[in-house]
Amino acid sequence: MEPSTLIGATPRPTSALLPVFPAACSGTLGRHLARRLVEIGVHDVFSVPGDFNLTLLDHLIAEPELNLIGCCNELNAGYAADGYARARGVGACVVTFTVGGLSVLNAIAGACSENLPVICIVGGPNSNDYGTNRILHHTIGLPDFTQELRCFQTVTCHQAVVSNLEDAHELIDTAISTALKESKPVYISISCNLSAIPHPTFGRDPVPFFLAPKVSNQLGLEAAVEATAAFLNKAVKPVLVGGPKLRVAKARKAFVELADASGYPIAVMPSGKGLVPEHHPHFIGTYWGAVSTSFCGEIVESADAYVFVGPIFNDYSSVGYSLLIKKEKAIIVEPNRVTIGNGLSFGWVFMGDFLTALAKKLKKNSTGMENYRRIFVPPGIPLKGQKDEPLKVNVLFKHIQEIVTPNTAIIAETGDSWFNCQKLRLPENCGYEFQMQYGSIGWSVGATLGYAQGAKDKRVIACIGDGSFQVTAQDISTMIRCEQNTIIFLINNGGYTIEVEIHDGPYNVIKNWDYTGLVDAIHNGEGKCWTTKVRTEEDLTEAIAKATGEHKDSLCFIEVFVHKDDTSKELLEWGSRVSAANSRPPNPQ
Repeated sequence: MEPSTLIGATPRPTSALLPVFPAACSGTLGRHLARRLVEIGVHDVFSVPGDFNLTLLDHLIAEPELNLIGCCNELNAGYAADGYARARGVGACVVTFTVGGLSVLNAIAGACSENLPVICIVGGPNSNDYGTNRILHHTIGLPDFTQELRCFQTVTCHQAVVSNLEDAHELIDTAISTALKESKPVYISISCNLSAIPHPTFGRDPVPFFLAPKVSNQLGLEAAVEATAAFLNKAVKPVLVGGPKLRVAKARKAFVELADASGYPIAVMPSGKGLVPEHHPHFIGTYWGAVSTSFCGEIVESADAYVFVGPIFNDYSSVGYSLLIKKEKAIIVEPNRVTIGNGLSFGWVFMGDFLTALAKKLKKNSTGMENYRRIFVPPGIPLKGQKDEPLKVNVLFKHIQEIVTPNTAIIAETGDSWFNCQKLRLPENCGYEFQMQYGSIGWSVGATLGYAQGAKDKRVIACIGDGSFQVTAQDISTMIRCEQNTIIFLINNGGYTIEVEIHDGPYNVIKNWDYTGLVDAIHNGEGKCWTTKVRTEEDLTEAIAKATGEHKDSLCFIEVFVHKDDTSKELLEWGSRVSAANSRPPNPQ
């Protein structure tokens, strides 16, 4: 499912007129914002109260279709809005002026990097204080209220400072509609004294947005399809690779149409996992250069033509710039542009239109798939451990694979979980999320909270390292309050393992916590939460049986002890190559 395709695409048909309030009791800014959030599909807002946003929070609480979820800190509220946007297509958070805004900023930057429409709402100063020489609390002590705004300008696609009721309606609706159109976060600051004041512009429920669909330049589309088809139809063994921008382009269905029509092998870039159907008969795995799925990298890099759909080639996805990909063989399909080899490039050609049209022009070519089937050898199975033998990471993920179903979703934290979760085979409709472009450790705790709240039909399985968990652990509390039944595998290996493999040092060793004891203290007997420690395969088998059986309605926190050097072979290879890229000497001057 592509949740974002459901947001604001067409006006909702209705047989009844939207409510219009009498002039004497005109609607308020706070009510309009609450109703607008509901109208675009936000039913849960993640917040941290502060004196500048309290009146606004009153109005959000008063909206019966909106659930206000208080988080332990602003960073996690932002991460939760990120996770919710992944599940529902759009998310929202509310914080207070500057101290809250600058705290949530890191999460909003991550959402920006992942092309997620997150509405970041900040309770701002009293409207009477603008233009004065007053110094306010929650600032750095200068009579300048724009510091927060300036910070958000680089990580949001639109900013609105609402300090006057006359244009508040326009500013709010423009910001929210821009987030939906651009699939990026926006910033809305609302003066603390405006939310409860009636104003005629809010005299009726918000009219549903009509966001006109983007339509390709027809001549450019035809030219791009013709040139691409000519390029691919003369290739001997072409391949198709899906990337992370399939989400923002809303082109997942069109990608499958092309895969079906072409007969090409299909692979996925690591940051695109979950966007390409792994149950497809032509799926060959993750293309990640030297750490690709077995036999997938060989098929992709030996192809004489490759179609990369929505890729991001950065130092991480290219394994330290070591991909064996030649530009002259590549067709790069961006959300609104197609580039063919070293030559032609076509703008204002949208990905979905292009893939659908191209599918009708390609000759079926199964050579790549035949080559793959010739060389493919099924993956090995981790050896059965001896009784009471310490648990190995590959054994852990063998058991996690067995509980992955269409009714689950995987959240992979930055670290070795990136590599181990890449190897999980996802059934149809299974969710999968991680934050590869921004790679902020600790993201997964808040994102798990938000995703689970937005996808209540799925049970979330989160794989989190101990170092990452220490950054954002508090909002386990919020998961329990929200009665979520997530399974968290806390992988306790004593430090920042991914950084050890890039560049080791004493700073990568962390203070060990009693993680289950911490979660038990947070639980404090209120709500449903079950914890356990796992040291052997027998312990793990028993823990998973309980988590999926008698504790299936509880938040399940399973602390897994593994050796500090027990990492995936992919991390070892990737870490050495990224380290080499990071340590390149300066170019001669």
